[in-house]
Formats: sequence, structure tokens, C-alpha cells
Amino acid sequence: MKLKSLCIGLMLLMICTSSFAQFRKYSNEFLNIGAGARGLGMGGSQIVSVNDGTAGYWNPAGLIFVKNHPNLSLMHADYFAGIGKYEFAGIALPTKNENRVLGISLLRFAVDDIPNTLYLVNPDGSIDYNNISSFSSADYALLLSYAQVLKKTDKELLSIGGNVKIIRRSVGSFASAWGFGIDMGAMYHKNKWKFAAVLRDATTTFNAWSFTFTDREKEVLYLTNNDIPVKSTELTAPRLILGAGKDFKVNDKLNIYAEANLHLTFDGKRNSLVSSNILNIDPNIGIEAAYNKVLFLRAGVSNFQQALSDGDTTNQKKVWIFQPSLGAGFKINNVGIDYAFTNLANQSNPLYTHVFSVKFDLINNVKKRK
Repeated sequence: MKLKSLCIGLMLLMICTSSFAQFRKYSNEFLNIGAGARGLGMGGSQIVSVNDGTAGYWNPAGLIFVKNHPNLSLMHADYFAGIGKYEFAGIALPTKNENRVLGISLLRFAVDDIPNTLYLVNPDGSIDYNNISSFSSADYALLLSYAQVLKKTDKELLSIGGNVKIIRRSVGSFASAWGFGIDMGAMYHKNKWKFAAVLRDATTTFNAWSFTFTDREKEVLYLTNNDIPVKSTELTAPRLILGAGKDFKVNDKLNIYAEANLHLTFDGKRNSLVSSNILNIDPNIGIEAAYNKVLFLRAGVSNFQQALSDGDTTNQKKVWIFQPSLGAGFKINNVGIDYAFTNLANQSNPLYTHVFSVKFDLINNVKKRK
């Protein structure tokens, strides 16, 4: 009965997302980068199998796999060859009731030391490089997560979860924004098969921007034919992600896991594998080989797009391209270290980078010895 009610609820949420198709504005793109090198190494295919402190980002329903003790996940990555910095920290906090888990995640994407050249040219036309200052453009997101088990047997598991997102964005002293949104997720595991669904930005996440300029800054903007903004609002339309995965046990020590996710968007035509004005579908696929639950090798593909082929402009054709990624990891006792080699930019300007993340099971050693 609970499963039937959950399916009906997801169908209603899908219908609701179609009502937001008229919103064509985008914001908070830093929330689409990812969290944890495991997920990035598998091409972002995570909503079905995530089971650590990164679950608040991928699928909050996965937090229920963190049991007995908290799990802390940390990640750092350089963006655009070190120009931008991206950090993620997430912690899963099991409660005394084993069927409920809380989560807190913090994301930061920033570009520091941006030159401010508003006063580079003096009123007399001379250039004074001493007038150049610097500022930072930083985006923050705080995710407060909750997960609960609805059904649990030896062969079957059903869980749900949700996020409340609080967003803060700033561009020096010129502009700042506050945003708010909600994510919802569900997981269903039966035997070796696993399924999941996540509705991101379920209520349409918004950013309300405000701008502050001094009189001198306004004068410079006016003289250089730049608009002087007052207030604005950015909207992020809902996105539905569906996923399925399966374990393949090769022998007692080697296990292979494969997962596929489908990103469904409803905000106008996009350059994706399935594209239309009503519905777009963008798949990503990942695979992980685990040896004795200690060593891991991973690979994934994502971001399928059409692009013009290389060569003479008169003979160019549209071809399909995709973004590959690779990863590895190991876990010893309560510490896991993961690595990914992936593109954090886009297909038209690929910038592959090395990503490392670490996760800890925060075990109380004093209690453990007792």
C-alpha cells in the first residue's frame, strides 16, 4: 500500500513539473557539478546506490544506509584549470531510531581575485593600474536532509527522503542573492535490483537578487553604456531523475555494479539525447568493480550532445559526442579515499581535471574498545 501511494505521489509530482515548462531561466548551475569522486567517476550515476555523506546531494533517501555512526564526506576540485574552486562537505547523522537519518551538506563554488577595472581610467583619460582592486564571486548552498525507511525486509527495502536548500550567492559588494528550494527522493531495492527517483527543485528554486552600487560606480557604469540593475529573480525549473541499477556477483571477492540514470527536464528544448519543447531526456551510465569491498575501479559516460564535426565548414555534419570519466578508490577500516578524472566544464570547452574526495565513518574508538 505504501509503495502504491509513493508511485501515485511521484506521478503527481511529474504532472506538477509540466506546469513549470514556461520558466526558461536558469540559476544555481554550481549545484549540478556533483559531490564525491565516486559519483563523478561513474558519470554522475548515483541516485540509486549512494550510501554515504554525499547522499544529501544525490538522493537524500540514500542516507538510510548510514547506520550506527556518522559518516563525513569531503571533496575539493579545481574548476577551469584552477580559476574556480569547488568544495563539498556532507555529514550523515543516524538517529536512535535506525529507520531515520539526518544529513547536512555544504557546497561552495567561488572565483577569487577577479580584477575590478571600474576605476582603471581616470576622468582625464589616463590609465592608473593602482586603481585596480579585486573581488570574489562565490556561491553557497546549505542542504538540510532527512531520510526514513518505509519498508524493510531481508530482500526488500523502500526509503524516502527530502532536502531543504538554502542558497547564498554574492558578487563582491555589487550583488547578492538568497534562494530557497526543496528536493525529494525515493529508493527501492529488491534482491540485486535497485531503483530510485529524485525530483530536484520540486517547488521551483528561486534566487532573489539585489544590487548595491556607489554613486561613483553608477557614474562609471553609465558612462560606459552599462545597465544599472536594481532587482531581479532567477528561477530553476524542476528536474526529475529516474535510475536503475543491478549488482553482478562474479565470485566471493569480485562484484560489478552498473547503474543508469535518466534526467528529465521540462523547461524547453535542450541539446540532449532526446530533445523536444515538452520533454528532454539526458542519460548517464556508470559502472563500478569492487574487489573484496576494499579496491574499486569506476567508469562512466554522460552529457550526450550533438555537435558539428571537425573539418571544412562546408562539409561539417552533426555528430553525437559524450563525456567519459574514470575513477578509482580504496577503503581501509573507517576511511575511504576516492579519485576521479572527469570534465567539470562542458563539451564545447572540455577541461578535464583530477578530483579527490575522502570519507570517514566517525567511530567512537573508546566505545568500540569497550
